[in-house]
Amino acid sequence: MPRLLHFSLDPGSRRIRLALAEYGVAYEAIEERPWQAGEGLFEVNPAGTVPVFIEDDGTAACGIEAVSEYLEETRSDGVSLIPGDAAGRAEVRRLTSWFDTKFYAEVSEPVISEKIIRRFLPREAGGGAPDMSRIRAGLGQLRGHLDYIAALADARSWLAGPDLSMADLAAAAHLSAIDYLGDVPWADHAGAKSWFQRVKSRPSFRGLLADQLPGMAAAASYANLDF
Repeated sequence: MPRLLHFSLDPGSRRIRLALAEYGVAYEAIEERPWQAGEGLFEVNPAGTVPVFIEDDGTAACGIEAVSEYLEETRSDGVSLIPGDAAGRAEVRRLTSWFDTKFYAEVSEPVISEKIIRRFLPREAGGGAPDMSRIRAGLGQLRGHLDYIAALADARSWLAGPDLSMADLAAAAHLSAIDYLGDVPWADHAGAKSWFQRVKSRPSFRGLLADQLPGMAAAASYANLDF
């Protein structure tokens, strides 16, 4: 059975878990902590980062974009997550990059680093109390992204076009990690909430909703489909 090296609250890993479920691929999930990556991770990915998808024959795809494209090329029989013509596929990739680059830099990285990762780091490695100014800045930027999601969802059936795509999974992966912490202001963003409820209700999301990080419980509404 293929293996996926991942961290449960890493947005990139969460996107690949969603994609694997949408493609209908069975796999063994192996948890890796970014702050204490094991030797096995460095053996398959010298960068020491997740996600890494490993085939039964040892073939490994490393990094979010490489894994994403690899799965689309090898597992998309009947289900494409980068659908459409050339322009449509370009739009899927544009929005996917928006969330994995811009959203990550402005929201996911500061919030997750300060509220989660620093809790588990030893003090000499940067652990300790979170930098609340970084958290406030990240959550401030979140509102603009929620407005953009709402605008896209209002104009299209799904974020990138008529079909569910990797763009929806990327956005949902990042938002779900922040939602685990209870930090998404859904009450103020009905359009984005309505889109997220559609994604969250898909069978592919069930594995993410079952996540529980030891020492840090999910927000009360995290697994609630009618939040």
